[in-house]
Parts: sequence; structure tokens; C-alpha cells
Amino acid sequence: MRNRDRIAIMRRLLANVRYEVLPTTSIEATVVENLPPGFTLTVTASPSKGLEPTLDLTERLVGHGFDVVPHLAARMVSGKSELAEICDRLVSLGVRTVFVPAGDADPPAGEYKSSLDMLVDLAALGLPFADVGITGYPESHPSITDDLTVQAMWDKRHYATHVVSNLTFDPGTLNAWLRRMRARGITLPLLLGLPGPVDRTKLLGMATKIGVGESTRFLVKNKRTLTRLAAPGGFTGERFLEKSASALDQPNSIVTGLHLFTFNQVVETERWRQGLLHRLGGAVDAPR
Repeated sequence: MRNRDRIAIMRRLLANVRYEVLPTTSIEATVVENLPPGFTLTVTASPSKGLEPTLDLTERLVGHGFDVVPHLAARMVSGKSELAEICDRLVSLGVRTVFVPAGDADPPAGEYKSSLDMLVDLAALGLPFADVGITGYPESHPSITDDLTVQAMWDKRHYATHVVSNLTFDPGTLNAWLRRMRARGITLPLLLGLPGPVDRTKLLGMATKIGVGESTRFLVKNKRTLTRLAAPGGFTGERFLEKSASALDQPNSIVTGLHLFTFNQVVETERWRQGLLHRLGGAVDAPR
């Protein structure tokens, strides 16, 4: 692949991003001070705290003029009645996009055992949101086989408008997964999940603020992720995009942008994105 083509792909993706944040007490001020209105943010959901912090932060960030995508974890919703109330609340705010993972609540709060269960009820409620995202797993899920994760995307394709990929650190794994899902007939556009620049000390501090139980789960589940992100000379988003550019440029890859996992390090993530765009010769305005 020619270098100018690689640069063009990277610039396109970096200009179409959204930032994932956790609903901690300080994140609202950080976002307002460092990102322009109109920026797209997604707000995660914690099984230890319930959905209210997610919905509350969504409401406040919308009030500041941001385009907000709340995570509606299916296993944290008790059933269709609560789902209808959540939808009414979000629609009244002007929220147009939601992300629907299954979530980690164990046991589930009610009748939804998987995201598909809740997606069916969302459709029955009249499709209140223009865009609905579902999860894709380039790396193996700790409790679900690779065959089942691909099949799950197939099962959910009529209820969703796009896929958001979970973290992967290997361009070869990403390429193989893209080929596999597209060969299965899953043609939804993909937002590529990518970690922003992570400082290990700040990340551990952020994990502590989430809550003791939540922090323990986070660190146990993401031990390999932390190691790879924090290792000297280890993973960098720039190098990953460079090595993945050829796969991302294939006509049937349909990768439309980036979903950046900031781990609440919003300032560092935006500084990295703007700096990389500048080095690539692209515009450094707010993303579309």
C-alpha cells in the first residue's frame, strides 16, 4: 500500500471519532473544559452502580451541547417497562444513538439475559433511536466462543445500525475477524475500538474511583490489556492504524470511524489525536 493512501485512511478515521468515558464525578468538568460542543461521547454503565449514573451524566452532557451515546447494558434493565421509561427519558433529551451491550451484571436485573433480548423489545417500542450499536469481539471473549460472538452479530443485524469492536492489539487478528464477519454476511458499518494513550498510574487511580468491587473486576479482566498498554515500546494506536490500514481500506471492510476507549484520560486522548492528525497533514478541527 502506498504511504499516501495509508495516510489518507488514517486521517479519515481520526476525523470520525467518538470518546468512551466512565461516569465518575470529575469527568463532566474534564469534558466541558477540553472538548468542543458537538463532540460525540459514549457513557459506559457499571453493574455495581446501576444505569442511573449513566443516564444522569448523559443528561448533563447533552445540556452542554455534546452528542451523547449512553450504554444501555441489557442485563442491567429489569424489563420492557423500565426500558420504555429509559427510552422516553432519552428521547426527550434528543438522544439519537444508543449502544446496547449485554453487560456484566450477574445475575441480570430482570428478564434480559442478552442484548438481543432487549433489542427485540426496542424494536417493539417503535425503534425510538435512529442508531443502535452492538458489540463485536475481534479477540476471544472470556466466556463466549468466537463462533457464538460472530453468530450473535448475525442474529442482531436487523436490530442494529452499526458494530463497535472491542479492543484488539493485533492487526492480523483484526484483519481475520473483519474477513470472517463480512463473509458471514454481517454488513453493518464498523466503528473500530482503539485505546487512547494510557498512563498506568492515572489508569489505576481512575479504576480506584469506580469503586472497590468494580475496580477489582476491571483490573482482573483487563490485566493483559493494562500490561500491553503500559509496557515501554508496547502498543500504540498510531502503529496499529498504520499496520491495519490495508485491511481497513478494503471495500467490504466498511470501517467508518474510531471508538476511542479513553479510560477517562480525555485530555491525553484528544492531545494524541490532534497531534497525530497534525503530523499526518490533516485538519485538526473537531471530529464529524
